[in-house]
Amino acid sequence: MDFIEQKRHKELANPSSFYRLVYSEIEEVGWERLVRFGGDLEFLSFRITDKKGRVHIMEIQLDKTYPQKPPSVSAEVPYIFNVKWSVKSRLKDLVQQFREHLEKLQEFWSTLEDIDHSLCVTNKKKLSRATTCRQIDMGNDCSIMLSINARDPRSLPECRFMGSGPVVNPVRKLWLRNNKRWMKDKTLPENLAFILETELPRPSHVLENDQQVECGICYAQYLPIVVAGLSILFVWWTGCALSPQLGSTLTF
Repeated sequence: MDFIEQKRHKELANPSSFYRLVYSEIEEVGWERLVRFGGDLEFLSFRITDKKGRVHIMEIQLDKTYPQKPPSVSAEVPYIFNVKWSVKSRLKDLVQQFREHLEKLQEFWSTLEDIDHSLCVTNKKKLSRATTCRQIDMGNDCSIMLSINARDPRSLPECRFMGSGPVVNPVRKLWLRNNKRWMKDKTLPENLAFILETELPRPSHVLENDQQVECGICYAQYLPIVVAGLSILFVWWTGCALSPQLGSTLTF
């Protein structure tokens, strides 16, 4: 043990030195990131934002012998990283390791967000960023439970079917017959529809958005006559059909 380490060890033998050390290391991380802490400073929680703008809460438990004994970390993640620690390590090093861990999980969370946006996922309010499963309503009293590999989210997920036998059995047979055709370069919803040979039910907000998307030319009936006349010329080039109202109001 070199002189600096011996000096630090002696200082930490004094309880007040523990508080001074933790306070100084919180300052290195940034007080603005501190969410809460225990009165004895053995518990800390920091707000960390990843590169995609997702906010994560990192909870750290310290021992009174800190930094001799490495801290423990918990967070809403599917699996936690192995802490790399030495007596020279500081809280900012732990936060950096957590950031690196979050980067490894970006594709996993993007995959889950795509599922949540595109498919009819049940019990959404009970889900967290640590959840690796999604139950998807297939309609006709049939649902499937997908278990996503957090370390390889584009790989074939584990799949369990729920529902009555007559409804579930044909879907299960399609899965068993086609799952070898799973392609990592496609999204999970695309793969699922391809393997099950069906168009999957979509959540209500997606259907509502689809219904609101219309060709801009169809709004020409509400435009002044000069602008609408130009729209007609555009129709000739695009082949878009006129609405009955527009066709009856425009003359040349």
